[in-house]
Amino acid sequence: MHIAVLMLALMTVLAPAAFAQEKPVKLVVLGDSLSAGLGLPAQDAFPAKLKKALQDKGIAVEMTNAGVSGDTSSGGRDRLDWSIPDGTHGVIVELGANDALRGLDPGVTRAALSDIVARLKARGIAVMLCGMVAPPNYGADYAARFNSIYPDLAKQYGVPLYPFFLEGVAADARLNQADGIHPTAAGVDIIVINIMPTVEAFLGTIAEQRR
Repeated sequence: MHIAVLMLALMTVLAPAAFAQEKPVKLVVLGDSLSAGLGLPAQDAFPAKLKKALQDKGIAVEMTNAGVSGDTSSGGRDRLDWSIPDGTHGVIVELGANDALRGLDPGVTRAALSDIVARLKARGIAVMLCGMVAPPNYGADYAARFNSIYPDLAKQYGVPLYPFFLEGVAADARLNQADGIHPTAAGVDIIVINIMPTVEAFLGTIAEQRR
């Protein structure tokens, strides 16, 4: 009888600790149409497929798709506070594609992304940057100025970087929708596979910070 009472007492003490360890990581993907899933069912968008891939590995996450089609880096900055709720543990930032497509001044893009990262870090929220590559039609100088934004900011703020969000998918007609820009469901699968090691390392850092 005494053993049963002792075991019950131990379970009562240990249960909250065990539950705390199993609490999911709250992630937000702050992005544009590439992550929002333009042209795809909700379950085929990047955040949903990334969540499933993580769960298949036994990693519990709550994933919020904060992608807005057509958004620029400045647009993401303008909606940052209401897009990222309190209690968020990590944000994957996927912005800049529309800046490059429109030929916006890379200085403006850099300032907006820098502000996003700085403000999130000030709130104690971990940040992972997804890089973008400028199209060739604006010339080599523009491309050099734009493409350097992401590695520079990752180094400046000490945040992880996935160099090119569309790696393995861009310019492959089989993996893109008719517009040649937005990935198909199969294209999103490739993005998730390629980005997973970086995301897992990112989540590992968050887990260490939560202890």
